[in-house]
This record gives sequence, structure tokens and C-alpha cells, in this order.
Amino acid sequence: MRRREFITLLCGATAAWPLAARAQQPERMRRIGVLMPYPPGDADVQERVRAFREERRKRGWASGVNTQFDERWTGDNMDLIRSAASNLVELNPDAILATGGRVIPILMELTRSIPIVVPGGSDPVARGYAESLAHPGGNVTGFATMELSVIGKMLQTLKEIAPQVSRVSMMYNPQNPATVLFAHTFESAAGPLGVEPTIAHVRGLADIEHAVAAAAEQPNGGIFVAGDITINALTDQTVATVARHRLPAIYSERGFATRGGLVYYGTDRIDLFRRAASYVDRILRGEKPGDLPYQQPTKYDLVINLKTAKALGLTIPPKLLFTADEVIE
Repeated sequence: MRRREFITLLCGATAAWPLAARAQQPERMRRIGVLMPYPPGDADVQERVRAFREERRKRGWASGVNTQFDERWTGDNMDLIRSAASNLVELNPDAILATGGRVIPILMELTRSIPIVVPGGSDPVARGYAESLAHPGGNVTGFATMELSVIGKMLQTLKEIAPQVSRVSMMYNPQNPATVLFAHTFESAAGPLGVEPTIAHVRGLADIEHAVAAAAEQPNGGIFVAGDITINALTDQTVATVARHRLPAIYSERGFATRGGLVYYGTDRIDLFRRAASYVDRILRGEKPGDLPYQQPTKYDLVINLKTAKALGLTIPPKLLFTADEVIE
């Protein structure tokens, strides 16, 4: 090899060394906080978080490789929720995935800089999460569970399935700030449907049993279960209590219908968690949460438990059976 060629080759190799060294340096580990106000044994919510993780993996973020997940499962215990939220914020993650009408305000009090992605909730503008749907502006964005107008659609669906119903009691935990919006919309929608609305505040199983029993004391009663982590944590007990009093009921979570509740109408929660993963991906790649639109649902699922309907002596209109996304027999 000629001397000039050797020197050229040597210089080229030397210049390449820093590039190769940079290429071999490990990618910075990103930290994702997850705060779920549910028991760790909640199979439905565990499935949603798995869907979030899987979608993140598909987008190039693998646990233990370039992503560290810090999960906190608290159940419906506000002291544990506050403690877990503080702990996650202290870890200063790159983003936090969280849900719950009583959870997001706590996180917002603790940080205005860490991005928070919410796979759920309703009317984020009225609740102070976002300045507008198109441009949230702060550190919170996500995907709404429903528009408030859907409450009227749910009440109408209950009436179609059980036309005799003339009194409906909406159950929720009053500590959830979203329920003020729920109640107002519920009461406004009830009149045109010929329904007398009542509100039942529940903070635990005893309150649920009392509310259902009170609804059953009056003729033609029905139950409307709003989305609330307190009631969601008592899904089986709630369904059993409603069944014992033989009341038609509509629920805001699919799990109630699959466990024996009459009917569910709402969004696909697993899909919301997958979509939340897409927002976390965009945030980790440099986008700001305040620039990511807070998206409203475009599709709602109808699940009818035909076995429960038959037990209540109800005949489901053929139109509803045809349009239902799932019929449980």
C-alpha cells in the first residue's frame, strides 16, 4: 500500500471513531409514570394498561430497554392516591398516564410541567384540564370517555329497553368533581323522556345498597350508574345488588354488563389507552401536551346482556339487538 493511501485510510478511520462511539452509546432511558386509582387485581384495568404498554412497544419504547415504567395502583383510597401522585412527581418522569376525576386535579396541583396524558374523563375544558379541546395549552391532554350529551342517549336507551321505567336514580360519588356536570345533564335529559330523576350519592357499598333499595321501593324504578372509581371498584357487588332488587340499569363501564348488568353504553376503554400511548410517544419525541388536541370519542359501544333482560322479563327491541356491538346470552 502506498504511503499516501495509508495515511488517507488512517485519517478516515480516525474520523469515523467518534461517530461509531456515539452510535454505540445507549439511548437515554425514558421514565413513564402510571397512576391507576384501582386495585392491582382489577383485571379490566390491567388489560387496558397492558394495551398501553403493547402499543408503546410497537412504537419503539420497550420496558427495560429504553423505557422504565413506574406503576402505582391505589384503589379508591384518596390518601394512597395523593401519596402515589406525590411520589411519581418526585421521580420527575417524562410523562404520566393517569385517569380518574379525583386524580387529575391532584396531579395538576403537584406539577404544571410534567406531561399528563388522560385516557378518560369528560368535558376537560369545564373541568379545567384544558383551555380548549383543539389547544389544551397546559400539561394535560388525552382522550375523553364521553361527551356529556351521551348521558341523554344512555337514559333513552334504558327507556327503550324498559319502557315502563318512569323513575331513574343516578348513582355517583359526590367527591368526584365531574359528577356535578353529570347530574345537571342527567336531570335536563330526564324530563323530555318522561323520567323523574333522582340523585344518589354513594361513597361505598352500604350507600349503593341503600340507593338501590330506595329506588326499588317506588314502582317503575331504574338505575343509572355514572362512571366513578368508587362504584367501579365494587362492580360485582353493585350488579348483584341491582339484580336482587330486580331493577333495570344502565352502566358506564363495560365490565358491569359482562358481569351480569343489563346494558352498557360507552367508549372502548382499551382503545383509549392505546391512543394514549400514541400521545406519550409524540411527547417523548418532542411535542408538547398543550399542542396535542384533547380528543372526543367518535364511536360508542352498546353491550346488552340478554340473559339479564330475560330474567327481568324484558324484551329487547330488535333494532337495539341489531345495532348492539355485543349481545351476551
